[in-house]
Amino acid sequence: MSSPLIHAFFVGRAFAEALYEQAENVLTDTLSEMGKFDAEQRERLRHFTEDVLERANRAEEVATRGRTTTAIVPIENYSGDLQATIDDLRAEIAQLRAELKRYRSSAL
Repeated sequence: MSSPLIHAFFVGRAFAEALYEQAENVLTDTLSEMGKFDAEQRERLRHFTEDVLERANRAEEVATRGRTTTAIVPIENYSGDLQATIDDLRAEIAQLRAELKRYRSSAL
């Protein structure tokens, strides 16, 4: 039989080795998860950036399709009768001014 002191030494050493292996596994798993998380976030950011740029390009394309020398008029909203559009806008402005005047007078 061996002495209890030698036995305790080997038990302590085995415990330290097992604890070291567990810590190594936990650290490795944690670093692996952090690496995966980082890669996923980078991929999400790349997709988000691509989506934003795609939307900006589409909006720019729509805006420049109806471009004239003085204003940007989307083709979908252009009715063909410029004077009628101007008259409608003037009427809308007059209506907004009247509403604003009414609002200001009621706020006092």
